[in-house]
Amino acid sequence: MFELTESESVELKSTLTDSICKEIIAFANTCDGKIYLGVADNGNIVGINNPDQMVLQINNMVRDSIKPDVTMFLLYEVKTVEEKQIIVITIQKGVDRPYYLAAKGLRPSGVYVRNGNASDPSSDTAIRKMIKETDGDRFEDMRSLEQQLTFDAAKEMFQSRQVTFDTNSMKTLGLLTREGIYSNTALLISDQCPSTIKAATFSGKDKEEFQDRREFSGSLFRQMKELYAYLDLRNQTKATFEGLYRVDKRAYPEVALREALMNAIVHRDYSFSASTLVSVYDDRIEFVSIGGLPDGVEIDDILLGLSVCRNPKLAAIFYRLELIEAYGTGMQRIMKAYQGCAITPGLEVTHNAFKIVLPNRNTDNAQPAADEQERSILNYLDQHESLVRSEVDQLLDVSQATSSRILKKMLSEGVIIQVGKGRKTKYKRKNGSK
Repeated sequence: MFELTESESVELKSTLTDSICKEIIAFANTCDGKIYLGVADNGNIVGINNPDQMVLQINNMVRDSIKPDVTMFLLYEVKTVEEKQIIVITIQKGVDRPYYLAAKGLRPSGVYVRNGNASDPSSDTAIRKMIKETDGDRFEDMRSLEQQLTFDAAKEMFQSRQVTFDTNSMKTLGLLTREGIYSNTALLISDQCPSTIKAATFSGKDKEEFQDRREFSGSLFRQMKELYAYLDLRNQTKATFEGLYRVDKRAYPEVALREALMNAIVHRDYSFSASTLVSVYDDRIEFVSIGGLPDGVEIDDILLGLSVCRNPKLAAIFYRLELIEAYGTGMQRIMKAYQGCAITPGLEVTHNAFKIVLPNRNTDNAQPAADEQERSILNYLDQHESLVRSEVDQLLDVSQATSSRILKKMLSEGVIIQVGKGRKTKYKRKNGSK
């Protein structure tokens, strides 16, 4: 006596319908199970005509309708029961969960789970849990919940940098799985990127009065370009005269502004939905990105060049496009850009956020005192035998005229001596000078 009833692991179907893909998905996402095709809901055997042809039809439906590929977890058998033929489909719980209807995507309407003797739409929470269990904890490696992605901004960026952007390169970069499923890395550079950057400009040194506010959205490449343009407009130039010559100096070193922006984009934690914040004040710019330092890493480690990258695939893409330098050099480049300035960039870290503060070099308290500039030169000479004037330009981040004036003053004070003339002129610390 062949008796069957529907249960958590058994599904009965009298005939083939499109819903069979839903049932297969539910078993593959939840538990091992069997589908009996040619058996009515009450257990009566109704049979199947041309079962071999129907098996082929089902297999084609599964290949076309379900992602990722689940066929390796299916077994088809044709059995004769009560002189009638039925099809038994055995489904194993898959290893690439969640499985979903390709036409619906990774959302509840496309992802099904087994609930008692029914196959029901999954919840968003359950979908994320399955993705995490399958793909791991790293956000950028997980499959994107949104699969209807476009890449207009990314294609433009790759083309401008003369880097190939096709299906093969997308797989190499970790944007596409072997089954053609987009990862969260792909989501971030797609035009549908859900993360945003909020920027605001304030009057004065606090948040009491807004001058302007903007929110940048879309591909991270688009956000990067638009935010830099926004900040560049606010990076004012101050002109001073040294003798007969005018010297122009921007409020923020362009290299520091660029590195802080890239740090906020490449190294933030995108598993949180909060926006990156950029605030422009009269005396500083603050970049606040989501995600503190990795466990065991301190601020001093970052300043020394230690790189523990939160998003290595995203960083690799930006590196390949020559948008960032070698890993771990960003903070050092920011600090170097402020050499010779009385105020240096600030770093603040909490458990969930990272802040970089770039001071405005054109404020009064950012200008180094003459004795501080001279001390920097003497400190350099403590480490090196000599220096030339161009090295003073870089050391103090000043113009040629300013460095020449400082060196002339130090010569008159007798703390350094001049060796050679013309282009070969070098400066050394005078013996016994302190």
